[in-house]
Amino acid sequence: MNQTQQAITSLISQVEKSVIGQSHVVRSLVIGLLTQGHVLLEGLPGTAKTRSVKSLADNLHTSFGRIQFTPDLLPSDVTGTEVYQEQNGKPQLHFQPGPIFNSIVLADEINRAPAKVQAALLEAMAEGTITVGDQTHALPELFMVLATQNPVEQEGTYPLPEAQMDRFIMKVSVDYPDDDAELDIIRLVRGEESPQKQTEDNLEIETTIQLDPSVVMQARSELSQIEVSEISERYIVALVMATRKPERYSESNLSRWIEIGSSPRASISLDKCTRAYAWLQGRDYVEPDDIRAMAHSVLGHRITLSYDALADGVTQEQVINELLDHVVIG
Repeated sequence: MNQTQQAITSLISQVEKSVIGQSHVVRSLVIGLLTQGHVLLEGLPGTAKTRSVKSLADNLHTSFGRIQFTPDLLPSDVTGTEVYQEQNGKPQLHFQPGPIFNSIVLADEINRAPAKVQAALLEAMAEGTITVGDQTHALPELFMVLATQNPVEQEGTYPLPEAQMDRFIMKVSVDYPDDDAELDIIRLVRGEESPQKQTEDNLEIETTIQLDPSVVMQARSELSQIEVSEISERYIVALVMATRKPERYSESNLSRWIEIGSSPRASISLDKCTRAYAWLQGRDYVEPDDIRAMAHSVLGHRITLSYDALADGVTQEQVINELLDHVVIG
């Protein structure tokens, strides 16, 4: 394991100290960071979605912005706006950047935003730019949107359109912690309330070396060196094509459950994420198990379920399980 891998592994360990029982979430956030992707966290209230994002940002030596999405939010509240100012007695319009001009952006409860706000966010996620008036402004080189949403609350929400869902490289389900993790959470929060603990934390923050963004850039360059065999490439293609042509697997329920399959972005994203996953394992090559490990997060939100599947209460997770059971390797 080289120095870059050790630094990223240290970052994961630091974040996990603040987020208990959600190791898969922390790892997914870091994979999103390494692959220049955006991640959607879906979970019930109180499952440390926001805390995970803030903890990641705290351990990175980079800027952080939070946007609390509400139904009355305006696009300018996200992107920024042109402000009237006088300079040397002459009126001028000066652009005031919004919170989207940070490296790590937390889009909290993203499904509460109306369509215009989501459209502004889509440009940022897709192009890495923001257009205000007739001017296009570039976002930071290290730019990542980490969005959260509640899967059960429907009142006052606007479901994300398929085009925007497809822009998220992964969608990660955040579940409730188990018994032991719940106990550790109680003790962690109780400890954080102690003035002595807060003093110790401040000293620890001062002595902890925050990860420099250049390390992330170096890690990204190393991902391109990860070897992907033709067998693994064909397995990725077979998984994605099975969502588009499920009739090929007549012995499965795929043709009955899938209405619309994954786009080519699914193949690209699965390739990127599996290389990042293998890199985090300290390997310079991808194994089929790496692909299977990332399939749920990468493919699940890119599949549109049929009416029959919805009526039977079939979840996207079940569809991916069926996919993995019937698509053979090689």
